[in-house]
Amino acid sequence: MTVSPLAPAKFPELPSVPGVGIALAGTGMRYSGREDLCLLVMPESTTVGGVFTKSLCPSAPVEWCKEIIQSGTARALLCNAGNANAFTGVQGEQVIEASAKLLADKLGADPESVFLASTGVIGEPFEANEITSYIPEMVHTIKESESSIWEQAANAIRTTDTFPKGSSSPVGDTGGVVVGIAKGSGMIAPNMATMLAFIFTDLIVEQSYLQNVTEEAVNRSFNSITVDSDTSTSDTVLVFATGKSKIEAANHSDDFKKAVEKVTLDLAHQIVCDGEGATKFVEVSVNGARNDGAAQIIAKSIANSPLVKTAIAAEDPNWGRIVMAVGKAGQEANRDLIRIWIGDELIAEKGMQSKTYREFQAAEHLQQDHVRIVVDLGIGEGSSSVWTCDLTHGYIEINAGYRS
Repeated sequence: MTVSPLAPAKFPELPSVPGVGIALAGTGMRYSGREDLCLLVMPESTTVGGVFTKSLCPSAPVEWCKEIIQSGTARALLCNAGNANAFTGVQGEQVIEASAKLLADKLGADPESVFLASTGVIGEPFEANEITSYIPEMVHTIKESESSIWEQAANAIRTTDTFPKGSSSPVGDTGGVVVGIAKGSGMIAPNMATMLAFIFTDLIVEQSYLQNVTEEAVNRSFNSITVDSDTSTSDTVLVFATGKSKIEAANHSDDFKKAVEKVTLDLAHQIVCDGEGATKFVEVSVNGARNDGAAQIIAKSIANSPLVKTAIAAEDPNWGRIVMAVGKAGQEANRDLIRIWIGDELIAEKGMQSKTYREFQAAEHLQQDHVRIVVDLGIGEGSSSVWTCDLTHGYIEINAGYRS
């Protein structure tokens, strides 16, 4: 597999999160010669917040997690990358129940404190023992979380990803940390993406507050990325707080929120940089909309447009396609007030091409790895940024042969 040209030079050095242990296994369900089953365990006092796919065809693990998260506590997370366990009927539910029960028994925990996640091909049934047979050994080989095993964990949850994704942030000067890993490459679109993200902190965080912070961070990050406008059955973001640092997040609210948002946004950008076939990272910013919601809808209309994305891939400043995407978004806009930039080059204003427009400058900007499109509607104070990538022949090649 060719690594994305937008990939970071190396996996980041991630600190240990006190209370988090990690174990890995290779099931061979889909991939040979690599680990594809990841277990993370936490202490009994761990609280959890989560956001899940809005697909009306959610996977069995998503339905399980949405039900048990109501308790607000967690002891373990088990993720497999060999099968999505979506559209697998009663058999898929049996896999969930068997996995949660066995893992809970081995940890001396309640099954409803065991969170499960899966990613892979949709609609392929499999037997519970393809996962449960590995649980006893995994429980006996749990290692303390530190940089090298974080990288192994990030690799274990990958599917078509070309590189593992990780990020961390200190919580101000408290000594506390936030660490996250994620997977995602295709079927990436709000709400969230074909993506899994697991985030951990050693702070003490009350569950309802943690849920609010999680939702706010997801809206500003994972819900603001798109690769192909397709929403997965398996999208899951979980944030766990072990409390081992004895630091109360409520006493450092701004620092904690900033740390979680920094990690989620970094992971979201890495997912875009690993978009299937991507050669360019694209930021679309819309300002001057009637409100933030309208700005986001317009930004997503631009970011999801195949015509815009293929023009970017070709490094062609065909700005009429941006105008098209603004106009079709169904939000208030006045043609004569709209201004559009590619990079720093003003393209259009006053309902026509700008008199100062220099196409070669826009074309030069599109030759860069990071592309910026800005639209100012000039009618209000609403603003939003969405991140995407270009659309290339590579996307077709990857997805045409996904099951082969």
